Amino acid sequence: MSIVQLFNIANIFVLPFWTLMIFLPKWKVTQRVMESYIPFVPLATAYLYLFVTSITPENAQALSNPQLADIAKFFADEKAAATGWIHFLTLDLFAGRYIYLQGQKTGVWTIHSLALCLFAGPLGLLSHIFTDWITKKFFLPTEGKAAQVGEKTV
Repeated sequence: MSIVQLFNIANIFVLPFWTLMIFLPKWKVTQRVMESYIPFVPLATAYLYLFVTSITPENAQALSNPQLADIAKFFADEKAAATGWIHFLTLDLFAGRYIYLQGQKTGVWTIHSLALCLFAGPLGLLSHIFTDWITKKFFLPTEGKAAQVGEKTV
């Protein structure tokens, strides 16, 4: 399998998981699939293969003491770029899974954060952090507030 084919397959592979989390978050299949680590095994395996086969002694030396120019030179290689891209796909999906599971657990709205995470992982995570904080601060009763309300009604 060529690097281009592996790259294309990895890009397509993640889409069903994002689709399930964004469009069918309450579906039992979505919940079961996203509670498992199964989506990450093929991605991590592809990453491992590309990582091991893209490291040369020169690359290893450059990556051991990273300088921006050396990193740019490293990623100019097609195999190294595919390795980095699959790294992004894997960790963005992992962050998306975290956002999804937190949303299922807490009831915090996640669609916007998942969509952002799909296209720009860290921005989706940041969006979720802010949404979670705003929701808990302004829209969900805290335990302390609930206890005070309970004390006043007794």
